[in-house]
Amino acid sequence: MSQPTGAELPQGMPTIRVVAMPTDTNPAGDVFGGWIVSQMDLAAGTTAAFRANGRCATVAINSLVFLEPVVVGDEVSIYTRIIRTGRTSLTIHVQTWRRARHTHITSKVTEGEFIFVALDEQHRPRPLPPLQAGEDLPAPDSTTD
Repeated sequence: MSQPTGAELPQGMPTIRVVAMPTDTNPAGDVFGGWIVSQMDLAAGTTAAFRANGRCATVAINSLVFLEPVVVGDEVSIYTRIIRTGRTSLTIHVQTWRRARHTHITSKVTEGEFIFVALDEQHRPRPLPPLQAGEDLPAPDSTTD
């Protein structure tokens, strides 16, 4: 594992940062992929709820790929970016990066696309609110809903 070049580094601040612990491992002692996916879903859900100004639900995970393992003690940083919006839905690109404990060496370990739908009080799809001044997100695309 090597230090990534500037072109490979994620942009912005991580949505979630956490340390992989022994309780996050599978029977073989490796950090469980399901734990990583759940952290990715939490991060994407945070981004979705912020943009939707309310409750959202995961409806699909597309193109999820594991690139390398995470080990106990790694600092795991998850970056999210909205790449598409529809009338009620959001597609969020999620990257997971690890920093080996006691080093500055980082590498991308997982990435994928998570699709969410904004929900109303009856748990039915609802339209996304208009963007606020200064928000820089994709414009709604009616083909995604």
